[in-house]
Amino acid sequence: MFDPATGRTKVAAVVSISAARSAAGAAHAVSCSSCCLRGVCLPCGLDTEKLTQMDDLTRVKRRVARGAALYRAGGAFDALYAVRSGSFKSVGVSRGGEEKVTGLHLPGEVMGLDAINSRSHGYDAIALEDSEVCIVPYAKLTELALRIPDLQAQLLRILSGDISRDQGLMLLMGGMDAGQRIAAFLLSLSRRYQKLGYAATRFSLRMTREEIGSYLGLTLETVSRLFSRLQKDGLITAHQKEIELIDIESLREKVGHW
Repeated sequence: MFDPATGRTKVAAVVSISAARSAAGAAHAVSCSSCCLRGVCLPCGLDTEKLTQMDDLTRVKRRVARGAALYRAGGAFDALYAVRSGSFKSVGVSRGGEEKVTGLHLPGEVMGLDAINSRSHGYDAIALEDSEVCIVPYAKLTELALRIPDLQAQLLRILSGDISRDQGLMLLMGGMDAGQRIAAFLLSLSRRYQKLGYAATRFSLRMTREEIGSYLGLTLETVSRLFSRLQKDGLITAHQKEIELIDIESLREKVGHW
């Protein structure tokens, strides 16, 4: 029915108002101020006034469907990406031309840090499930960090944590046997999920067994055999992608309390 006061049909007006309310609600829901991950992401430790400035910086989001790329190796670097929901794997190519999983990224973690120096991405970032990221323009982030020392300190902590994970991967690949690599991988995930506020002993493995093997330098057959052995020994239970750590202390003993 036509409404002479607005010049539109009443149905169209109602739809327009509803859409506006939904958009406003969505904008509020995805701000740094209201995000449940603000305690582990870039805004960690910022007060309300500084969080508002972060809200302006991270306003743009991007949804990435499972199996799609957030960015590709060789692509120009102009932003960091904070994982808001879902998870990603980093994939590189070996000298022999084979794809290699080089990283796993969970909610609250920041992606693209490796490209800061070279200004181009060295790896593909592929969504392991339907995911969403906050796009953080790097030039604006560095400007804001100069004005907010707490933000600069948090950015340095994130960079340090990224380096530590890389060093941990080198340790996995170099100084541990296959069983120790699997145990250390599970313990690492346990700590990371606990940091996010989730259970430390029960979580989902977003990577397939084949992807885990690629990440740890093991064959698919070896990964499957070791998961079966850990279950038989009563250290874990595994049902498809759901994992429960039954005996964390024994897992730690396997890797020398790593």
